[in-house]
Amino acid sequence: MSLLLQLYISFFKIGMMAFGGGLASISLIQNEVVVQRGWATISEFADLVTIAEMTPGPIAINSATFVGQKMCGFLGGIVASLGCITPSCIIVSCLAFFYFKYRNLKIFQGVLAGLKPGIVGMILSAGITIFMLAIFGEGGLNLQNPDVNFISLIVIAASYIALRKFKVSPIAVIMTSGAIGAAIYFLGAIQR
Repeated sequence: MSLLLQLYISFFKIGMMAFGGGLASISLIQNEVVVQRGWATISEFADLVTIAEMTPGPIAINSATFVGQKMCGFLGGIVASLGCITPSCIIVSCLAFFYFKYRNLKIFQGVLAGLKPGIVGMILSAGITIFMLAIFGEGGLNLQNPDVNFISLIVIAASYIALRKFKVSPIAVIMTSGAIGAAIYFLGAIQR
């Protein structure tokens, strides 16, 4: 099977199961791109999610574009993105038809209520994975020899406080965190 077809099918599956938006699809993308296909390492995946979060547009589409471009260039980005949006186009068209025809039925309200806990669980799973990677690195939590990245822990705590307590704009938090990360990277590169 050609790589372009594999990209389309993989992101079609992600698009088919990505209920709840981009954050809910992060764990699906990680499973498909890192675990199943090996198209990216866990570290590359964390970078991919960071970039996909910062750029305009849905995370799943941005991720599809980045992975497709990495694997097959410009055409790969287009094919993976089309794979990701095709299920949404089909599902939304069908749901719109049925919703307007049967919107007063309680079963639709029940289905939507049942999806919410699953979506929250998927978002939580993705958040924990990225948190563990940021704090403990690719090796994960090792109780014998914990290697904690205290700078990342401080940036996470400061970002949380800035967002929740002081209601700082998420854009300002992203830009500040990126500047801190760049400064630490360049200082580390200079010291080597």
